Amino acid sequence: MDTTEESIHLCFDRTLPLALEETARRIAVQENPTNEVDPNLDPNDPKLTPTERIALIAQKRWRPGKRLRIRFLDGSATMRQKVAHYAREWTRYANITFDFDDSEYSEIRISFYADPGSWSALGTDALVQQYFPLHQPTMNFGWLRDDTDDAEYSRVTIHEFGHALGAIHEHQNPQGGIQWNEEAVYRYFSGPPNNWPRERTYRNVIAKYSADILIGTQFDPDSIMLYGFPAALTRNGVGTKSNNKLSRRDIEFIKAAYPS
Repeated sequence: MDTTEESIHLCFDRTLPLALEETARRIAVQENPTNEVDPNLDPNDPKLTPTERIALIAQKRWRPGKRLRIRFLDGSATMRQKVAHYAREWTRYANITFDFDDSEYSEIRISFYADPGSWSALGTDALVQQYFPLHQPTMNFGWLRDDTDDAEYSRVTIHEFGHALGAIHEHQNPQGGIQWNEEAVYRYFSGPPNNWPRERTYRNVIAKYSADILIGTQFDPDSIMLYGFPAALTRNGVGTKSNNKLSRRDIEFIKAAYPS
């Protein structure tokens, strides 16, 4: 199996520890009351798998009309300018504003050097200071540099800001129907550029969210939240394509999540 030419960088979930889930839930509901989940669902129910527990707390949308303050902690002027440019694509459709300033109390704080990976706090999780202290990033772009091409800046920036608005990975949508060759997936992501252990690969690639507790479940092959996976990683030889801009369904979803 040769997937060398299609090697892809994946971001990974910054999932809160279970001990902070209740704090995160209270903060999310305080920020946006529509984040309240079904009170009959118990996140501590032992019958729920870890993946289902993560999905249960996935309603972390900001209040519609919110002005999100965004602070760069490092990075060159070019890197900052490109991220700010592509991030604003979401604000064309969502009732939300991105204010790039240097406020100490910015909700979103961006680094390019925190680690080699790419990641973001999921929505209002960025407000949980026990996990994301004010002097530390809530988002990281570990492989974007001055000479990175614009298509990659678009793909990675819009994707991570999707997480920052509360969107999950599309390949973990239970309606996606991706038939993983699991051992091939583990081998692929154990090597460069990701170098992930099996547990991280399982949690960020193979694991599915529980359909009955997601805001929307229809799979979108064109979503910016979907990565391009080689066909060799599946049992039926059907991969996915890489997307670097918002799809029609992405736009519909974000308009509904952040209505005017």
